[in-house]
Amino acid sequence: MLAKPLTCLFKDDGKVPNNPALPVLLYKNAVDPDKSISPAAEIEDLFKANGWGHGQWRNGIYPFVHYHSMIHEALGIAQGRAKVQLGGPHGEVFDLAAGDVVVLPAGTGHQRFSASDDLLVIGAYPPEGTYNLCRGDNPADRDKALNTIAKVPVPTSDPVIGKTDRCHCSGGASAKQYFAR
Repeated sequence: MLAKPLTCLFKDDGKVPNNPALPVLLYKNAVDPDKSISPAAEIEDLFKANGWGHGQWRNGIYPFVHYHSMIHEALGIAQGRAKVQLGGPHGEVFDLAAGDVVVLPAGTGHQRFSASDDLLVIGAYPPEGTYNLCRGDNPADRDKALNTIAKVPVPTSDPVIGKTDRCHCSGGASAKQYFAR
């Protein structure tokens, strides 16, 4: 059985708005890369099966502070390791490894500090929302983001566990219910 995710709620630090209502979800070992022929394909399939197949990509994580103010994002570590700061310049640094999945609510700052040479990340989005890229060093991005983050719809499912009673995804659940594990 998959362990409960670690949750972190980051405050607006004046540069990165973060999300005032929804915490980051960090699933350690969401998939077992040692038991998979293709961890990348397994993560892609997991995201797609749970409604997060929109805009999937394979790459890394930008080395500068950035966030998405109009959409939530899921990052699955398919291969390698990375030291990633979540929550902007005053956030927390996490060591992510193959098999980990991070769910970033709209507005959550993130950047890669370091990574192994073989780092491969699978990124994906729910169908609700529009992709955009905001920089943590651009005050104009932050000012616009403050108006859009609250308007981003709460996803109808979790990219790791899907629609279950555990995540209270059905029946018009509020954001607090959705992310309250």
